[in-house]
Amino acid sequence: MTSFAEIELQINKYKERGLSLFSSSSFQTHSAVLLHLISRIDKSIPVYFLHTGFHFPETIMYKNQITELFGINTIELKSSTPKLMQVDEHGKFLFTSDPDYCCYLNKIQPLEPALDSFDVWINGVRADQNANRATFNLEEKTNHKAFRFHPMLNWTNKMIYAYIREFDIPKHPLDEKGYLSVGCEPCTRKINPEFMLDERQARWYGMNKTECGLHTELIKK
Repeated sequence: MTSFAEIELQINKYKERGLSLFSSSSFQTHSAVLLHLISRIDKSIPVYFLHTGFHFPETIMYKNQITELFGINTIELKSSTPKLMQVDEHGKFLFTSDPDYCCYLNKIQPLEPALDSFDVWINGVRADQNANRATFNLEEKTNHKAFRFHPMLNWTNKMIYAYIREFDIPKHPLDEKGYLSVGCEPCTRKINPEFMLDERQARWYGMNKTECGLHTELIKK
């Protein structure tokens, strides 16, 4: 499944079956393609943004820009655990000592209620992003009510940027500064093509971690 028509057809099939749908987005440049597709199909589909409180200011600006430009229904989700409690026994933020638990508190836990409330999670992962995502199918189960739908799975980086050019979609402000995979500010580096084999390696560099858990913990394998 790669074309807009095929994606639109599948989403409409879900809706005809009476299934409720939502999407999520990290609001990076490559994320904007799925959001644009959704805006062309059904602007009422909620798009959840996991606001960790550690994002680059540029990401928040980009989220607001894309939301207004596309007219989509963006909803912020935040952790129920206050930042002052997201520290280890030495008083340091968990992203320095236990990034997996930090991601759990700020990404996985806030999204779980949506997975129990909706039927279909429209997710923009691509097989060319890393080895983990290359194992995914078009649809995957979760450990919750909703199942995952991956309409962008077979899209390539080249296809993403061709679509961006075709529809003149603005890019994340940090793109031009060398950030090709943008997550939370403390855990994101500029891409270094000399020793980073894929864009995900710019995240949590040196921590043997390339996923926040949304695509490992919230998928049933």
